[in-house]
Amino acid sequence: MPSSDLKDLKDLKIAIVGAGYGGAAAAKALSLLGADVTVYEQANRTREVGAGIGLRPVTMNRFRQWGIFDAIARVSSPSEYFEILTATGDPIMKEAWPADGEQTHTHLIHRGDFIEALLGVLPEGMVRLGHRLETIEDKGDSSVLTFAGGATVEADLVVGADGIKSVVRRQLFGDKGPVFSGEHAYRAVISVDEAHGMVTDDNLRMYIGRGTKIYLLPLRHRGQVSFDITALCPDGTWTPQVTKEDMLRTVEGFDERLVDITRGLDMDTVNIRAVYDIDPVDTWHSDSVVLVGDAAHSMLHHQGQGANSAIEDAGALADALRRADSLTEGLALYQATRKPVTDQLQAVSRQGWTEDEISDVFPGQKPAATATKD
Repeated sequence: MPSSDLKDLKDLKIAIVGAGYGGAAAAKALSLLGADVTVYEQANRTREVGAGIGLRPVTMNRFRQWGIFDAIARVSSPSEYFEILTATGDPIMKEAWPADGEQTHTHLIHRGDFIEALLGVLPEGMVRLGHRLETIEDKGDSSVLTFAGGATVEADLVVGADGIKSVVRRQLFGDKGPVFSGEHAYRAVISVDEAHGMVTDDNLRMYIGRGTKIYLLPLRHRGQVSFDITALCPDGTWTPQVTKEDMLRTVEGFDERLVDITRGLDMDTVNIRAVYDIDPVDTWHSDSVVLVGDAAHSMLHHQGQGANSAIEDAGALADALRRADSLTEGLALYQATRKPVTDQLQAVSRQGWTEDEISDVFPGQKPAATATKD
C-alpha cells in the first residue's frame, strides 16, 4: 500500500488476530478511525475464566474517549486505594490509585464481564469466531493470514493480539517462548459472604508472607470477591495438578480468616495455572504487521498491568496512525511510544516482592520503579 494512502484511514483494511482485551480494544479504537476492521478469534465462543482485575484511571479515560465508559463502569466497582499488609494483617502501605486527570478511581471488574462489555460495543459481525491462525505471510505492503481449514485473508495491516503464545510473534518477530516465573496462581471468585468478614469496602488488598501473596479484590457490584493466591512452586506445567492440601500449605501462617477462605474453596471453581511471561521483544512491527498486548509484552501479574497495558496499546496504536503520514511511520511511532513503558513494567513485574521492595515496585508508575533483577 503506498504510504500516501494512510491519510485516508477509511481505505485501510485491518485484520486483528485474537478477541481478548488487546484485540477487542484495538478493534474499537481502530474502527473509530474509520478503518475496515475484522477480528479473527480461534475460540468458537468467547469466555474469560479466572478472576477480577483493576482497570486504572488512565484506562478508564481511554474508554471515555472511545465513548464506552458507561458500558464498562456499569459492570465494575470504583476503588479508591489499594493496601498491602503482612500475612497477619499488619499494614505495610496504603496508597490512592495513581490519578489520570480528574479520573481517580480504579474500577474493579470480573474478567468475564470485562471482555463481554468490550466485545459488546463492537459492531455486529466484526468478530469472526472459530478462526485459528496457522500461518502469516508478510508481503511488505500487505499480509496474508491462513487459518485452520484453509480460509485466507489479506489485509493492509494485521494486528497480532493473540496472547502469550502468539503465532504472529513466533512466525515474524522471534521464536523465544514463554518464561516460567517459578510461581503458581490459584484464582477463585467467591461470594462476599464466604469472605469471613474481610471485604467491607471496594478496595484491593494484598497480603504477603513467605513468598506467598494473597489478593482480595472486591466485586461488590456482583456480591462477590476475587480471591487470588500466588505461591512459589517449581512445577512449570501450564495447568498443574494441585490439591486443596497443597493450597493450604501455601497459606500457613496467614490470617486465620484467609486460611478459612482457602479451606472453604470448591476446587472445581479454582483456576489453577503456572505463571509465565516473555522476555522483551526487540521489534513489534514490520510494514504491515504489529503486535499488541500479551503478544508484544506479556508480563507477570504482580503489578496488575497486563490488561491495562493492552488497552493502552490499542489507544496508542490508534493515536499513532492518526498522526502519521504513512503506515510504517505510524507503527514505528506506536512502538517508540509504548515499548519503553512495557519493557519497564515487564522488568518491575519480575521483582521479588520482599517488604523492602514494595515501595519501589508498586504500583509500577513511580519513578523509583526502575530497578530490575536478572
